[in-house]
Amino acid sequence: MAGPRELPTDEVLVQRLRSGDEETFALVLDSWSGGMLRLAMSFVSTRDSAEEAVQDTWLAVIRGIDGFEGRASLKTWVYRILVNTAKARGTKESRTVPFASLLPQEEEGPTVDAERFRAPGERYAGHWVAGQEPRPWDIPEDHVLRGEVREVIAAAIDELPPRLRTVITLRDVAGYGSDEVCALLEISPGNQRVLLHRGRALLRRKLEAYLSGAHDVASGRGHA
Repeated sequence: MAGPRELPTDEVLVQRLRSGDEETFALVLDSWSGGMLRLAMSFVSTRDSAEEAVQDTWLAVIRGIDGFEGRASLKTWVYRILVNTAKARGTKESRTVPFASLLPQEEEGPTVDAERFRAPGERYAGHWVAGQEPRPWDIPEDHVLRGEVREVIAAAIDELPPRLRTVITLRDVAGYGSDEVCALLEISPGNQRVLLHRGRALLRRKLEAYLSGAHDVASGRGHA
């Protein structure tokens, strides 16, 4: 099974896109559109609207590639166009919530079941109860190659609250650094850290049962 194709350098990509190279455009579109769609869904009300935001972004990229100045990476430039496009669409849908007012009710509350920790007054209070510690995810290679794990992770990310999904998508899917995420979303470093922590904790909880089961099957414990 062939893996994702490696992209050329930004310099080469920009040159080819400016010359109208359709194969290069298809390559970046295939490589980035999945993450862009998840990010767009944080700002708009429906998947259809998010898909239109991604399409509008690519049209803007085609129209504006000659004006790309290289002050940031090409991918960051594309994502900035997407954020602005999706925000504008979300505003029309009266859905956009400023990131400055983050952590609404859906994103509050514990991310790990409190019963998994030793109670106050016990020895080592706040530490994991024996047997409740996070289990290592020794993911079998064949699972990864089949894409099964990636599909499960993608579905779990899609189920996250919108703003947590946005930060997870940018940090852990698109590979942006914290400074870039803060700039893209106009949030403070502290806010970004809180969202990233909560997003990763919720994601781990969602994936824990599946990945532990995959490990059991691989090690033979899942069979009678």
